[in-house]
Amino acid sequence: MKLALRITAALAVLALGVIPGLRAAAAPEDISAVSAILIEAQTGTVLYEKNPDERRAMASTTKIMTALLTIEAGDLDREFTVDPLAIRVEGTSMGLREGDRVSRRDLLYGILLPSGNDAANAAAVSVSGSIPAFVRLMNSRAQELGLSDTHFVTPSGLDAEGHYTTARDLAKLTVFAMKDETFRSVVSCSSAEVEFGDPPYKRTLYNSNKMLRRYDGAIGVKTGFTDNARRCLVSAAERDGVTLIAVTLNAGDDWNDHTKMLDYGFTQVRAFPLGVDCSYRVAVAGTGQSVGVYAHKATIALLEGQRSSLTRRVMLPSFVYGTVEKGDRLGELQFLLDGEVILECPLFADSTVEVAEQQPGILRELLGRLGVYL
Repeated sequence: MKLALRITAALAVLALGVIPGLRAAAAPEDISAVSAILIEAQTGTVLYEKNPDERRAMASTTKIMTALLTIEAGDLDREFTVDPLAIRVEGTSMGLREGDRVSRRDLLYGILLPSGNDAANAAAVSVSGSIPAFVRLMNSRAQELGLSDTHFVTPSGLDAEGHYTTARDLAKLTVFAMKDETFRSVVSCSSAEVEFGDPPYKRTLYNSNKMLRRYDGAIGVKTGFTDNARRCLVSAAERDGVTLIAVTLNAGDDWNDHTKMLDYGFTQVRAFPLGVDCSYRVAVAGTGQSVGVYAHKATIALLEGQRSSLTRRVMLPSFVYGTVEKGDRLGELQFLLDGEVILECPLFADSTVEVAEQQPGILRELLGRLGVYL
């Protein structure tokens, strides 16, 4: 089955289900952090901010990028011997020693739970061959993700001149990282059993993120502290289909800051069911038949005032050729907020249409006469 000649349906305002109103709540006024932001993860809507674009040191929240790049490098379960120079680093530690064998997957736990600087450096050398090469990769990835106010100097987040981000950029990075299943799984763990050493043996690592134990619905993400950056924290929490991301930099009372911000956010945003019914049909060329399409149920988290700005766009081909199996992806429903795509729901074939083996050649000849080449 192949697709051809994509078409875009007209935009239409969605009819969302009736949901009880949200409770009014005042924005928190006594946040201790110098810089802070709270966003809804699905749409990126900012719910609270305080100096969100001020460039500041971010300590070990740096390791969100380090872990993400380690995951993206793949080969997570292959064991290797750690670089003996890389693990000679001050600060928090996973407990690596010269000669230890470890996998990248277990390094992820060492990076994100006890915030091991040794684990961050070991992963950097494993991925890029050297720490300077890995830092270049960090900055390149930051630019790709649109983090224009971020610059990395170390994989660990130890203080260094020119090592900075903003609360807004850190929230953007976290939203992207939390879409990765492996990252999301690791940061949600209060503890994890890993295996490394010479020879490797099992031991338990514990997460320094107290929000996982203190806050109902917390699912991550990362703590940080240095003398220059002071206390830094990125947290994520989910309730009733809503995911919030909170960031504080240079905070005197970060646990309470995040509790106040998240509590406020959950009074402002509600998950609404989306209209995914779609009556479109797609022709199966050369058969005289067509197939309907369907999408799985979905919700979207919105402020009450955003509902009237939500539209959808149907993206489907005008026809397909070749056999279509029930469940084949044929297109997508795009949901837009103020003109920007914030969610895509795949559209699947609702039935099977078989095409005889000799028909594709005839079809290509016919399409060629029409000036369509596939």
